[in-house]
Amino acid sequence: MMATIGVVASAAGGVEQLREGLVQPLIERGHVVALTVTPTAGGWLDRTGERTKLAELTGLPVRSEPRFPDEDTPHPQIDLYVAAPWTASSTAKLSLGIADNQALTALCESIATVPVIVFPRVNAAHARQPAWPDHIARLRAAGVQLIYGDDVWPLAEPRAAGPRVLPWPAIISAVETLEAGRS
Repeated sequence: MMATIGVVASAAGGVEQLREGLVQPLIERGHVVALTVTPTAGGWLDRTGERTKLAELTGLPVRSEPRFPDEDTPHPQIDLYVAAPWTASSTAKLSLGIADNQALTALCESIATVPVIVFPRVNAAHARQPAWPDHIARLRAAGVQLIYGDDVWPLAEPRAAGPRVLPWPAIISAVETLEAGRS
């Protein structure tokens, strides 16, 4: 049986590619995909009409706000999370357990019990921040699989790389590898 994938995205460049780059390929491979996005990413997706397209594609609402206590969860049980694209800020918060929005809450609650893949969509300036190596080390120590490094996302200076396609094939490959290990 294929996995139910919780795709969690933040407001990073490439979020507008989410449907075609990640969600559709996962569904074509037989997965159920449930999306949760940060409030800012939700605004970006609303502005472009992508939230509606993603909801139609998955058959599930794209969450960006918490539900009320008397409401049932609109998403099925998640077997594996993919956080992509994920900002430097969201990566830092996740590494510290700060769950200040629905997207981070879903990941923080699951990080020790559900496999998590994170693609930090960062640049060279983010990586030079003195706390960055600690954030990466904390996530690795928690068992998070990072799609990170020169082999998948060479770091560029801010605004120097131009438009880039995110490493969707590497992310999908990581999902397939984790899924194979589950069976």
